Amino acid sequence: MIDDLRQFIAACREIDEIRDIDDADWREEIGALTEAAAELIDSPPALLFDSIKGYPKGHRVLGLPLASHRRIAVALGLSPGLSKIETMRAAAQRINQAQMAPLAPRQIEARQAPVMQNVVRDEQVDLTRFPVPLFHASDGGRYLGTGDSVINRDPDSDFVNMGTYRMQLHEPALLGLWMSPGQQGRQICQRYWDRGQACPVVATFGVEPATFFPAHTQLPWGVCELDVAGGLRGRPLDVVPGPLTHLPIPAQAEIAIEGEVPPPSEHAHDEGPFGEWPGYYSGGTRGTGEQQPVIRVKALYFRDDPIILSMPPLWTGAPEMGIDFKAALLWDQLESAGIQDVAGVWLHSRYLVVVAIRQRYAGHAKQAGHAVLSLSGVARNGRYVVIVDEDIDPSDLKEVLWAMETRVDPAGDIELVDGCWSTPLDPRMPPAKRQARDFTNSRAIFYAVRPFLWKDKFPEVSRSPRALRQRVMEKFFQRVAGRG
Repeated sequence: MIDDLRQFIAACREIDEIRDIDDADWREEIGALTEAAAELIDSPPALLFDSIKGYPKGHRVLGLPLASHRRIAVALGLSPGLSKIETMRAAAQRINQAQMAPLAPRQIEARQAPVMQNVVRDEQVDLTRFPVPLFHASDGGRYLGTGDSVINRDPDSDFVNMGTYRMQLHEPALLGLWMSPGQQGRQICQRYWDRGQACPVVATFGVEPATFFPAHTQLPWGVCELDVAGGLRGRPLDVVPGPLTHLPIPAQAEIAIEGEVPPPSEHAHDEGPFGEWPGYYSGGTRGTGEQQPVIRVKALYFRDDPIILSMPPLWTGAPEMGIDFKAALLWDQLESAGIQDVAGVWLHSRYLVVVAIRQRYAGHAKQAGHAVLSLSGVARNGRYVVIVDEDIDPSDLKEVLWAMETRVDPAGDIELVDGCWSTPLDPRMPPAKRQARDFTNSRAIFYAVRPFLWKDKFPEVSRSPRALRQRVMEKFFQRVAGRG
């Protein structure tokens, strides 16, 4: 397994998955190139930005680190030759194993930790020293926290949580913090605020993917993401106790901060707007009408020549991850909930979930559809759930649409479910519900399966078998592509 972001980059270079980009401007150019590459290139390479305008060489930004399933395989110690679905299944098994056999972090001394190569405290803290991108022209500011990990500790149970929440750079030592209602990090902050106290926090801005994955995944309350990271890695994560907060700081992080989140009634700030994953400006102060929490940064730690892990949410047609680990988590949760014969799970975006099953009994498809709405892997956000047969590749949108076109009778195979957990980021949230803080929406479940009671009489598929199509493409691709 890989210990830090630099080893991950080196391993990706070995399979030609990194492109070096020099002289880009942090004002919009990094954001635009990241977005264009994700949108226009199938399985785009990672982009390592260096010599960024106005900053010294060596102060880098890594874009699209996980937009290819091959790089996700590298991050988890899997073969990069696996298919998307094979990588998804192996990832689901790894996450399940990591939750079943977590490994608590190993505490080391500060002098052994690369993140402690540079230490800056109090009034000397200046986060503008890093090439923090302005991703879109209409963004409310620069965003340091996109591929970040925010760590805080529940004051009642001592549970340590690590989650990914966007962070705007307001001032050299002040960060904005956007956490949707219901997120565990926000619940912990609220318990401090209810006592009239500031919540101590640590945040990192560049860790290797096996440590980032748990922070980016919805795990049950009480499951420490740092422990799951150890399970994924197969060995404990090295951490340093924060001198100010006593919270664990991943020792191999590129950049880390310690600080506090005061009650919003004491200190809050306009946040955003920010181009979020729905493709609209719908969150932050503009979306809620409220100022948002801030992190008052008390200490800054960073490695020589630091690398910012950049994971800005992209328009849903250009996903930032080659496979979404929420889908891997959902696959495991479906099976744990008793859904039989799950053949595949895929998230084309946070709005579109596809689950393939081998139908075994009447009502099997409906059971699977309702389970998707209930399980934590994808319960939040969402709009459409599609249940397909096992002959459909859920990762292939063309096949999914074909199943919807040919196996769905709109009168009986589209089910609407209201009152589902949503988010202020939903651009379709009516103003009245937004004002009432009723952050719920409806979902549509498409049962794009052969009707169980007469599936044996359903017309036979006329396509060549998938294995044959793959074999002949490998045999004749050069001639078909005009290369030989």
